[in-house]
Amino acid sequence: MSFVERYGPWAIIAGASEGTGRAFARQLAAQGLNCILIARRQAPLEALAATLRADYGVDIVTASIDLARPDAFERIAAAAGDREIGLYISNAGADSNGSFFLDKDIQSWVDLVNRNILTALRCCHYFGGPMRARGHGGILLVGSGACYGSGPNLATYSGAKAFDLCFAEGLWAELAPAGVDVLYLAMSTTDTPALRALLAEKGVPPPANLASPEDVARLGLERLPHGPVQNWGLRDDEAGFGTSSAAQRRARVNMIAEASKSVFGGKKA
Repeated sequence: MSFVERYGPWAIIAGASEGTGRAFARQLAAQGLNCILIARRQAPLEALAATLRADYGVDIVTASIDLARPDAFERIAAAAGDREIGLYISNAGADSNGSFFLDKDIQSWVDLVNRNILTALRCCHYFGGPMRARGHGGILLVGSGACYGSGPNLATYSGAKAFDLCFAEGLWAELAPAGVDVLYLAMSTTDTPALRALLAEKGVPPPANLASPEDVARLGLERLPHGPVQNWGLRDDEAGFGTSSAAQRRARVNMIAEASKSVFGGKKA
């Protein structure tokens, strides 16, 4: 199947107004996919939409939605309408707090969990069902290397990213036999406006060797058929910051799938 046949005709990018989300939108439009762009701020979405329509001749829908709100999923589903969604990208999930857990109001952390977990979970269920029925499609969860372990100022963020990692691995094992691709993209430190804003707030200069959003998005789309995990900057068989390689994690998921057949049934991915 061509890229559009496999992941089209429509893609949803949640968190599309800047950084890696913007890069995903541009690269998908360049390959001929129509896009539904979602983020809180309407003005950057409209500007991006106009550029993509002019440059690539694709259809673009925008929706101003706060992914941390309890009604975010319902609004995303309404924006999608009856369009055939072949690719769902959950890209919004940065931590703008940079704080010890007890030094922030609890609502800040509830919003982070809603944005990183609950909204994405509901969208995966809603859009994943039709993908499975059609026998093709893709789900890409953009995460962080923080999924592999936590530390000061990272308690909720790392916990949320760890959930997304394990969720993606299980979902990959369930959907791969049906022809649906699932990938967790564990980013390293990436040059996004959200990161620069946090560093500026803390009075910290940007570190050297930041990954570019364009390169991160390109890698995610290239590796989407080869889930369930891709670690930024590492080969498939290289452990690095992940403590185990993507290939080792894939083998472990398949081992668990095989071992659980006697209880749950199902097929190995």
